[in-house]
Amino acid sequence: MVPVRIGLTIVMETPLSVGAGGTAGVLADRIALRDAFGRLILPGSHVKGRLRHTCEELARALGYEVCNAPNPRTTCPHDSSVQKPPCIICQIFGSPAYPSSLRFNDLVLVDPSVKLSPGEGRIDAGEATRPGIGVNRRRGVVEEKLLFFIETSPPGARFRSDEAIVGELPDEKHLQLLLAGLFFIRSWGGCRSRGLGWARIEITKNGEPVTLKQLKPELLAM
Repeated sequence: MVPVRIGLTIVMETPLSVGAGGTAGVLADRIALRDAFGRLILPGSHVKGRLRHTCEELARALGYEVCNAPNPRTTCPHDSSVQKPPCIICQIFGSPAYPSSLRFNDLVLVDPSVKLSPGEGRIDAGEATRPGIGVNRRRGVVEEKLLFFIETSPPGARFRSDEAIVGELPDEKHLQLLLAGLFFIRSWGGCRSRGLGWARIEITKNGEPVTLKQLKPELLAM
């Protein structure tokens, strides 16, 4: 088994929108997710889902047999197209029958101007609220009375965790696929068609920086 300790810093080139419906006393219809200290976060569950989808595309392009997640009936070990379950993706990320040995932690908005304390990274809602309008798909025009507001991070925000992905993997091949998937993700969160969520990523492995040139494509060969 190969131990895994991956740190991530995601630098937003455009505002990030990850959240849910608004609550009482909040202007935005879609509020940003925060932790208990009020800091904006990029949830580990979102990182895992986004990364799994990208790794599935890479694995298929490399010729691997990959199950059809997330439907449990077509995920390992129930997908008949996978001859020897679990597939490489389920070995990394898990499935209903095969728990993953990796843990994905939240990335927190980093504010270098203040120390790590309750409230770090909190931003004023008025500075991070983006308006939007609904569109009538049939008529192709703006729909009346459908003005809405989305709470976002500011552009240039940095979301970081020194232990974003921790655990262990079967061998180096699985780790290389995981790292390759991270480098291929260019956008995060929702509303990407509205220009939100575009970012660049910085990766560390066991505390040391990792670059795309350091990956070993020969390990991913079938």
